[in-house]
This record gives sequence, C-alpha cells and structure tokens, in this order.
Amino acid sequence: MALVAVTRDKLNIDALTSELAGHATGDGAVATFAGLVRNSNQGRAVHFLEYEAYEPLAVRALARILDEARDLWPGARLAVHHRIGRLEIGESSVVIVAASPHRGDAFSACRYAIERVKQIVPIWKHEHFEGGDVWLEGATADPEDEAAKQNAYRIACA
Repeated sequence: MALVAVTRDKLNIDALTSELAGHATGDGAVATFAGLVRNSNQGRAVHFLEYEAYEPLAVRALARILDEARDLWPGARLAVHHRIGRLEIGESSVVIVAASPHRGDAFSACRYAIERVKQIVPIWKHEHFEGGDVWLEGATADPEDEAAKQNAYRIACA
C-alpha cells in the first residue's frame, strides 16, 4: 500500500494503520486522523461533497508533507490518503496514520500533517447543500512559505 495516495476508492484507515504500523517493532504509538463528510456546514444541510484535484501535484504535496514530518520527528513514519470524487455524509475524505516510538511524536506528526494538507495540497471541495452548491476555498499557502510551516508546527505541538 502506498504511503501517499489521491484516490476515488473508499479509504480504509484500519488497513493503512496495519500496513504502516506492522513493519517496525520499535513503534510504541500510532496516532490516526480521519476527516469525515459532515451533514451540515455554516447552518446548511449538506447533501454530499465532491473533491477535485490536480493529482500529480497533490501526490507530490502529500509526499512533501511526509518528508517535512520526518525531518521534524525523525522516528515517525506517516501515511496520508485523500479521496476525490463524490463523497456521501459520513465517508472519510482524508486519513492520516503516524507511527512512532513515542506517543507525543505520533500525535504531533499526525496533527502537523493535517494542518499542512489544508495549507498546501491542491484539492478542492465542492459542497452540495439544500438549495444550492458552493466551491469552498482550498489550499492557498505556498509550500515554501516558512511562516505557514511554522504555524502548522506550532498548532501540532500546542
């Protein structure tokens, strides 16, 4: 299983966790994150979401995030998968798994990864709700922007 993926297939956090955490006996902790499609947003009843991506660039951005996290938490190993296409209420849009010898590093690396996904990965969300639809602003930070990276790190380590 790939460590990074942009896919139309349903995400399986259990399989990704088993794949990542099953290969290193030094793991003392695994932290996971699953972003789910909510049934409401800004007071509107959401029917479903559609995600679009420029896939080659999105995969490169996800790989970059894993490299950044490894630099910050050298013992941590991560995997990030993001869905595209139509997603129904309750489905996972993004899953992140971080394995590490220590729980603090696993939690921080996992949190850092989702913050960076929101900042730099070119995936756009089209929300369909009762009475209409709207494109929601996606990633806008320059991947090289040190201030954005520092902000993600600050949030991850809070």
